[in-house]
Amino acid sequence: MVNSPRTSELDTQQPLVTPFVGAFLPELIEFRRTIHRYPELSFREHRTTDRIVERLEAAGLHPVRLTPTGCYVDIGQGPIAVALRADIDALPIQEETGLEFASANEGVMHACGHDIHQTVMLGVALTLADLNASTPLAGTVRVIFQPGEEKLPGGALACIEQGALKGVPRAFALHCEPKVDVGQVGTRIGPITSATDTIKLQVQGRGGHTSRPHLTEDLIFAMSQIAINVPAVLSRSIDARAGVLVVWGQIEAGVAPNAIPGAGYLAGTMRCLDAEAWYRAGERLDKVVEQVAAPYGVEVELEHVPGVPPVVNTETETTLLENAARAELGEESVVLVEQSMGGEDFAWMLQEVPGSMMRLGTRVPGGITYDLHRPDYIADERAIECGVRVMAATALRSIQFETRLR
Repeated sequence: MVNSPRTSELDTQQPLVTPFVGAFLPELIEFRRTIHRYPELSFREHRTTDRIVERLEAAGLHPVRLTPTGCYVDIGQGPIAVALRADIDALPIQEETGLEFASANEGVMHACGHDIHQTVMLGVALTLADLNASTPLAGTVRVIFQPGEEKLPGGALACIEQGALKGVPRAFALHCEPKVDVGQVGTRIGPITSATDTIKLQVQGRGGHTSRPHLTEDLIFAMSQIAINVPAVLSRSIDARAGVLVVWGQIEAGVAPNAIPGAGYLAGTMRCLDAEAWYRAGERLDKVVEQVAAPYGVEVELEHVPGVPPVVNTETETTLLENAARAELGEESVVLVEQSMGGEDFAWMLQEVPGSMMRLGTRVPGGITYDLHRPDYIADERAIECGVRVMAATALRSIQFETRLR
């Protein structure tokens, strides 16, 4: 067995890319604002993809288009040392920021920061291409612009199926974090996001008059018991440390106060902090729903849509990323972040190769703490420069790391 070099042996002090990023910043800010103004939903990011491809080609690069949307591009020469991934889709949310470049597409908004993500990775590609032109890189960096992250089970699977990870030894990504100040990045070894599934229940009964619930199935009462007890029973069927969480987002039934309806609908999500427990919870869910509904005589049809496993950051790759951040942004720039209960399909890529996702601080220091997926989410654009510096430096350190492995 070949002994791997410790990441601490790599140079952690000297900035590798900071002097080269500044020239691209005005263009990147303008690019981000254009993307933000014209957001596109999952797997419909045609114009977004065109904008990315056109700029990469203008830099002399040769991006490869993915189907139906998205692309990837290689910079450097020799074996691939690392892949960097950005997601490019927006959400079906009506924007309420009041920004001059607010969304012009009705009901669609970059409320999760994907406009920042893709702008950062475009900046990384341009910076590395510039560096490679003057001093050829000792390995190849692949930058992936991935569609459909917001639509489970996620566009990462399509990227993998189309060969975007072929020959890739490790992968990195970033995600905006409105609870961390700009100039800082959040990291964590191990799971940094949650597994996320969608649960849909169709409930059927005979219906009847509210004065005679004993003559029919009291559907509303049955649905209320399902809504309360399925999360409770499931959480007690799985180790509590796994953090299984079922939360309903939709409950629909009935049209009149004195009529028991014959049909109802519940939908929500099941989240889990542990990958193994995620599989077990999925297997248990059918039985739990059946047991809870049985006393009330209703028929329940369950649609369980598996989503994504947790993003699990590996120690070596997280250390590479942290070293890059400290060198580029300063010793105090790296903070420990809590594990998020949100889902993220970069997890599929980390099922294939080791890697790490960092949280990019987007909060104005001393300013408002927003949340993602909110119509008023505003990111401090200074985060773009921070993201480019850290991710480009991570790529260069990955090349160093791969070279020492050979």
